[in-house]
Amino acid sequence: MSKDKGGARRFATVPVALGDRSYPIHIGSGLLGWLGGEIARHTKATRAAVVTVPAVGRRYAGRLLPSLREAGLETGQIAVRDGDSHKNLREAARLYDALLDFRADRATVVVALGGGTVGDLAGFAAATFLRGLPFVQIPTTLLAMVDASVGGKVGVNLPRGKNLVGAFYQPRLVGIDIDTLASLPVRERAAGLAEVIKAGLLWDAAFFEQLEGNAENVLRLKPEVLLPTIERACAIKAEIVAEDERESGRRMLLNLGHTLAHAIESLSRYRGILHGEAVAIGMLFAARRSEALGLCPPGVAGRVERLLGRLGLPTDLPPYPRRAYLSALRVDKKRRDARIQFVALRAVGRAETVPLTPAEILPAGE
Repeated sequence: MSKDKGGARRFATVPVALGDRSYPIHIGSGLLGWLGGEIARHTKATRAAVVTVPAVGRRYAGRLLPSLREAGLETGQIAVRDGDSHKNLREAARLYDALLDFRADRATVVVALGGGTVGDLAGFAAATFLRGLPFVQIPTTLLAMVDASVGGKVGVNLPRGKNLVGAFYQPRLVGIDIDTLASLPVRERAAGLAEVIKAGLLWDAAFFEQLEGNAENVLRLKPEVLLPTIERACAIKAEIVAEDERESGRRMLLNLGHTLAHAIESLSRYRGILHGEAVAIGMLFAARRSEALGLCPPGVAGRVERLLGRLGLPTDLPPYPRRAYLSALRVDKKRRDARIQFVALRAVGRAETVPLTPAEILPAGE
């Protein structure tokens, strides 16, 4: 494992243990120019369709494509539109047409280069085009690195709800080049850190305490804390996914904060608020609701609120009518009959699901 002159680690690998669907998450500095050989080795593909948004493609495809060609893959680049509002069936159909134009076959690997929207959309296309093409995730945002790229959830939104159409489809490889974060606006880094905080809050109290001590340094991309933080957040998700790949049990815990977050995103029509910002609001709401229900001791919500506030993340529910929130909650994917498996906290580092109706999640007056 190499180090830079300051002694910080420059490379790590986190395994996702899923039997014959296992894959590595490579994390390091300068990985884009190295990944071609790894992609060829893990996919046995002869061609690579790199799916990205124009801005990311202009900045980073020039580092990745030569690496793929050097590994013997014929390459092509496909542009999709940016933003969660374009993560829909219409954009998926455009992507299918582009794959047809590229003459994609089952020896073609779909490589998602970009944020969570690109990864979800490209992964959904890979899962369904020709009944399945090999797929690789190369996330370029912090949120995608620690959450969307790991675990095999791919899909698109419907007008009435987020990620209602999709599949469990594991990548063959995740390649995280932490150098790409340097071009990310501070607001988007903070939004990604919301998912990092979530990982500690639901699974690892010591990790949450570390973030309480160094969150600003992660936000500033200090090398001595950045790679270990991403590595631990990925490892937490990998541990949970390895135990429950298809979200029949403990994987539901990863939805901490997401019940309200998805409602907020749906009501905002996926505009004006980043996913991580919505998760921050939903996570604090879940902590407060857990305290109100007597499920966790007082003070947990205060710790969450202070940490989120230090990063400039929003914490207040947008002022949509309660009836609008209740309507959005009723199409939540975690609903069983009339109840939603709401992720509540027992303590920092410990969460559980609690079946609640939408009205119990959001009582009148909240």
